[in-house]
Amino acid sequence: MSAAAQTFNGNLKKALAGIRRINLDGLRWRVFDAKGQVLGRLASQISTVVQGKDKPTYTPYKEEGDMCIIINAKDVCVTGRKMTDKFYRWHTGYIGHLKERSLKDQMAKDPTEVIRKAVLRMLPRNKLRDDRDRKLRIFADSEHPFGDKALEPYVMPERQVREMRPRARRAMLRAQKKAEQQELGTTNTRKGKKRDEVEAEITA
Repeated sequence: MSAAAQTFNGNLKKALAGIRRINLDGLRWRVFDAKGQVLGRLASQISTVVQGKDKPTYTPYKEEGDMCIIINAKDVCVTGRKMTDKFYRWHTGYIGHLKERSLKDQMAKDPTEVIRKAVLRMLPRNKLRDDRDRKLRIFADSEHPFGDKALEPYVMPERQVREMRPRARRAMLRAQKKAEQQELGTTNTRKGKKRDEVEAEITA
C-alpha cells in the first residue's frame, strides 16, 4: 500500500471516530468549503452552526448543533501578516519546554488543526465543548467519507465592508465633486458654443 493510501485510510478512520457517541437523530449535515475563505470569518460561522445558534430552538445548556463538515482546509486564507506573525504555543510540562509553531508551519504540517483551534477557541468553556468538538469533521482536501448523508452546502453571508476612514472618505467626496464640476463646466462650454452659433446664424 502506498504512503498516500495509508494517509487517506488514517484520515478516514480519524474522521469516522466518535460518530457512534453522537446522537444523529434530527441533525443536519452542513458542508463548509474553506477554499478562499478568511479563517476568522469562516470559524465564526462554523461555531454558530455547531452550537445551534442558527436555530429558533437554541438553548445555551443543550447540545442541538448540527454536524459540520469542512473541506479544502489547506486553501483557507488569512489577512495581513498572520501567516508568519501568528504563533501557536504550548508547554510540554517539563521545565523550559515552551514550544511554538508559526501558522505557516502549522498549515504545512496539518491544516485541519488550524480551523479546529480557531473554532474551539470561539466556543464556551463548558461541558458541551467536547460534544461540539466531535461534530467537527475537517478535511484538508475535498474528499470525505460522508457522501451517503443528506449534505447541505452552507452559503457564507456576504462580507460587510467597514466604512471608509474619514480622511479617505473626504478625499473620495472631493474627487467626485471635482469630476462633477468638470463635467458641468464642459456642458456649460458646449451650451455657450451652441448659443454663439445660433446668434451668428440669426445675425447673418
